[in-house]
Amino acid sequence: MKYLSEYRNPEMVERYIEEIGKIATKNWTIMEVCGGQTHSLVKNGLLNLLPEKVQMVHGPGCPVCVTPINLIDKAVYLAEEKGVILCSFGDMLRVPGAKKSLLEAKASGADVRILYSPLEAVKLAKENPQKEVVFFAVGFETTAPANALSVIHAQREGLKNYSILTSHVLVPPAMEAVINDETAVIQGFLAAGHVCTIVGISEYYPIAEKYNIPIVVTGFEPVDLLQGIYMTVKQLEEGRNDLENQYSRVVKPEGNPEAIKVIEKVFQVCDREWRGIGTIPNSGYELRPEFAEFDANIKFSINIEKVEENKECIAGLVLKGVKKPHQCPQFGKKCTPLNPLGAPMVSSEGACAAYYHFSQISDSE
Repeated sequence: MKYLSEYRNPEMVERYIEEIGKIATKNWTIMEVCGGQTHSLVKNGLLNLLPEKVQMVHGPGCPVCVTPINLIDKAVYLAEEKGVILCSFGDMLRVPGAKKSLLEAKASGADVRILYSPLEAVKLAKENPQKEVVFFAVGFETTAPANALSVIHAQREGLKNYSILTSHVLVPPAMEAVINDETAVIQGFLAAGHVCTIVGISEYYPIAEKYNIPIVVTGFEPVDLLQGIYMTVKQLEEGRNDLENQYSRVVKPEGNPEAIKVIEKVFQVCDREWRGIGTIPNSGYELRPEFAEFDANIKFSINIEKVEENKECIAGLVLKGVKKPHQCPQFGKKCTPLNPLGAPMVSSEGACAAYYHFSQISDSE
């Protein structure tokens, strides 16, 4: 299995662990941005194998985790009060809103459906012309092309009963936000390979230069991550702050030009609120005015009052790399996947879920 089995090779894992230990002469703190990277690090036990001098902290790269409560409440409102067919990816269903999750709304009789693609939602709208169909469009740059295409297809089909509730967030502005946070201790980044597959790597050069911080784009297999950590530590030890691409077998510098065209045709950059972090300027996508008829916010004139985060949940500190999930007093107690206080405990990319299911790290660490 090319590009898979060799990146899970135990001998290569041992070799990179050994090499990282050899070159690390100082204490370094590195943030892996993406939740998929976090899950791989935790599930494969890599955090326990790294030398003590190399500390990994977990970033805000989980779109489900950073979707604000207000937007969850809007989705629930559409499903319950407007009677739409509310379509979503599966890991959004158990994310808690102010009063309930989409799963609880579904249990109460709302028509909430799990789909694997927004194009399925377009098909559903075509098959049910008497019903409004709304797709909960959550994700980073990675899923933006598919969501944009769903709007283009709906427009071509002349569908008036399809719209999207958009919660797209962008990675580079979030990286700047966590660097600028007064509690930040980050000295290097592992950037998310799947995002760069779509949009390329050009936006990361200014960040590396502005903040004098090395950035290495990586994949998600154990050897990918360890090679990325090795490359980052090597830069730090040598006093460099370059952008490097470990995931070159997949990520091209220019990204995917056709996907970028589709994104830019349908979406424009906007300010976006990140759950647990706050509003980050120019960190999201919203529909362009010419596609306003497909914007669920406009179509249904949604106005939901914002509420505060659960004070017992430290998700914001986890997403900024300030705290580890197991350092939360409620971790595994009042907060579990079946009864989550925050989104990182239920998302398939959430750091808290990764620690709950896979980590052997003790509370004292």
